[in-house]
Amino acid sequence: MTLARLHQAKADRQPIAMLTAYEAGLARTAAAAGVDAFLVGDSLGMVVQGQRDTLGVTVDEVAYHAAMVRRGAGDVPVIADMPFLSDATVERALDAAGVLMGEGGADMVKLEGGAEKAEIVRVLAENGVPVCGHVGLLPQRVRKLGGYRVQGRGEDGARRIIEDAQALVAAGVDLLVVECVPHALGRALAEAVEVPVIGIGAGADTDGQVLVMHDMLGLTERTPRFVRNFMDGAASIQGAFEAYVDAVRTRRFPTEEESF
Repeated sequence: MTLARLHQAKADRQPIAMLTAYEAGLARTAAAAGVDAFLVGDSLGMVVQGQRDTLGVTVDEVAYHAAMVRRGAGDVPVIADMPFLSDATVERALDAAGVLMGEGGADMVKLEGGAEKAEIVRVLAENGVPVCGHVGLLPQRVRKLGGYRVQGRGEDGARRIIEDAQALVAAGVDLLVVECVPHALGRALAEAVEVPVIGIGAGADTDGQVLVMHDMLGLTERTPRFVRNFMDGAASIQGAFEAYVDAVRTRRFPTEEESF
């Protein structure tokens, strides 16, 4: 599954199964189970480092974990998060992308934000950096938002998220993640842009799904509504990964009860 094939999967209406990953062994196991792409998320700050949110994670830390995932991922694409404020300016974004792709071995970088990030996306793309956008709930802004809250409720909120996504696509993003939005908005967003839209808490009608690996293995204290524990009934971790891939591909995950 190359980056080009992620686009083909959207065209073929084949749902994409993505997981976060932070080290080689579990990446290797998930790749063998058929996972289509890995995200080395700044979520590592919470699930690996034990921080209260993602804001304390550094570029070097993401690159370190990306390099491990790259060794275990085989041919599966690896996407690396650009941590808090590493994309605050074009110059900082170029430097961070260089570290994440050069030292970390990432195939693509992901940044959070809407139309205000369009110029940074454009410059990265012009310099050969594949970019994944991230709209909806933005974890790097959670302190300003006052918590993890569903975004895009109401006509105006939904329109703003779609417009942000379209601005990012026009600037050159190759992939989009949309987080914590109503099911109907997830579907509308996937229909509104030509790049694959990967949902997390965005319903089953996006072009694919991503979950934090620790969440779907039942390793976190509080399970978000949009997460399913795939270890339930599985004989092994690989079996849990296989169950996740199958549930995404057949659109049996997420259900209406697991959506907003």
